[in-house]
This record gives sequence, C-alpha cells and structure tokens, in this order.
Amino acid sequence: MASEQIVAVVNAVPLPILIIGPDERVKIANTPVEPILGRDLVGKHYITAMRQPAIIDAITKIRDGDGPAVARYVGRDGDKDTIYRVSLAKAGSDTVLTFEDQTAAEEAGKMRREFVANVSHELRTPLTALLGFIETLSGAARDDAAARDRFLGIMAHEANRMTRLVDDLLSLSRVEEDERVRPREHVDLGALLSSVIKGLEPQAESADVVVTLDLQGRDEMVPGDAGQLVQVFTNLVENGIKYGATGKEVTVTLYPKTAHRRLRGDGVEIRVADKGEGIASHHLARLTERFYRVDNHRSREVGGTGLGLAIVKHIVNRHRGRLVIESEEGRGTQISVFLPTN
Repeated sequence: MASEQIVAVVNAVPLPILIIGPDERVKIANTPVEPILGRDLVGKHYITAMRQPAIIDAITKIRDGDGPAVARYVGRDGDKDTIYRVSLAKAGSDTVLTFEDQTAAEEAGKMRREFVANVSHELRTPLTALLGFIETLSGAARDDAAARDRFLGIMAHEANRMTRLVDDLLSLSRVEEDERVRPREHVDLGALLSSVIKGLEPQAESADVVVTLDLQGRDEMVPGDAGQLVQVFTNLVENGIKYGATGKEVTVTLYPKTAHRRLRGDGVEIRVADKGEGIASHHLARLTERFYRVDNHRSREVGGTGLGLAIVKHIVNRHRGRLVIESEEGRGTQISVFLPTN
C-alpha cells in the first residue's frame, strides 16, 4: 500500500491522477479522478478500473518499457461524452496516469469544422450558379438578349446573396469580439424602434404586411450600443415580415420598466410578434445556432443567411440581456428581448 504522505501529495494535485502498482492493481486514485472512473478503485486490477482498450494498450506498453505515452479516454457526464487526454509515464515500478479534460477543446474544434463546412457550402451554391451562367452567356446564349437579361438578373441575385453572407460573417465576428465589453452609452428604445420600423416600411409594403409599434413604455433608456441594437431589432422585425407574412401583421411592443426574473433586476421587454405559420417546438432551441434553418429552401428564397439570430443572441448577451423565442404552429411567433436598465 502507498504511504499516507504520498497519498496526501497526490490528493493535493488538482489534476485527476491514478497510480498503478507493480502488481497491476490500482495503488492510488486521488479525489479528482473519482468522477471519471468511479470510487473505491484502490486494489482493483487496472483492466477492471479502466475498461477501454486504448488505455489498457497504453498501460501495457508503458509497463513493457516503451516510454511515456498518451491515450484518449472517453467518459460520460450525464447524457454527454467527456474526452480526456491521458498521459502515462513510469515512476520506478509504478505507472502514473494523469487525466486532462479536452471536452471543451474538442467541442470547439468540432464547431470550427462545422462552421467552415457550412460557410463553404453556403458560398459554393451561388458560386456554382454564377459560373454556370457565365459559361452559358459565353457560349449558347451569347446573342440571345432575352436569355442574357434573365441570366444577368439571376447572377445579380446570387452575387447579392454572397455579399449578405460575407457581411453577416463579418458582423458576427465583430459581435463575438466585443461580447465581453459592456456598452456604456444610453439608448432611447422608443426612438430606436421607431427608426427601425420606418426603415423597413418599403419591405413591409412589398410583402403586404402591416408593422405596428406599441410604446407602452415611454422614454425607456437602457445602457447599450445603438448600432448593435438597431441590428437586433431590424433582424427580428425583418424576420417577422419575411416568415410571418401570411399573418399580414407584425407587432412590436415596448413594455415599461419593471423587475424581471430573467434579468434578476429592473429591465424592459421588447416583444416582436407575428401571426404567421409559427415554428414547430423541436426547432426552437436551435434557432440561434449558426446556419440553422427551419426551412432551408424558403430561407434562401427570401434572402436569409442563417446567421441572423446567432448575431442577435451574441448582441443580447453583450448587453447582459435575455432572448426568449416562443412559437406555436398556426398561431405565429413572438420573440422577446429583455434588456437591463442599469
């Protein structure tokens, strides 16, 4: 058995550590390793304690004198996998294993890969269309004025789509960069919402949608970045016009300042509601993910990039606010932004 002093030293180390003795049994297992491998490990054979071929093979190599090694251990935390980088080394006749949690790094890597794949896909589609039309205009349709005009219109549409995507990507990057910097200016929400709705009037008229502003709260001021808040409410109202157009009405309501449980303090609620087709409940939790769309084809048709609500989420987070999305199929969608007033 290990001496009490050695056990105390190993337990003082914050990293999960397991030490296997020369008899192939667990000699020391410190407290941080228990959530990974379980309790009462001391005295068990290492195969019983680990039960993963990659770790067992690495231990065998170390015990055979092959030098330091690294292996991957997959654990469970509720319904999620946890990934550990396990470093193995000899210490006299003992084998020492240290565990480093790599779950966050692996998830970040996965998100980066998915993001690159999504961006590549979103750009490839319009680029392929542009190249096809350029080839056609250079050949068979060179002297066909009607076809040329039609193709040029489609090419302009696809180019504008790529421009919107690039603009949203740059916007998302800037928002993420500033997310931990709290805004210091004070913004008049009533005036800001009036300006947003005024700017979207042509789009609303084109879609035959009436946008109504209900200022139940007057002269409500919040600490904020006016440009970013314009971006938030332009996106939300624009979505209401595009996707809730079947209801012919979008209502923007500014409620007076009050204590909000979601903010744990005083704040205001701005609600954007439409009476359109609504969204199935299983989509709601994922709406703020990058490139997540309820209906891919329809979203692209109306010019959506799949990044709007992701940008909204980051801006609201920067303002220490809360974003709540509620919807019911056949009864419309309402999105509430809660912003603190101090």
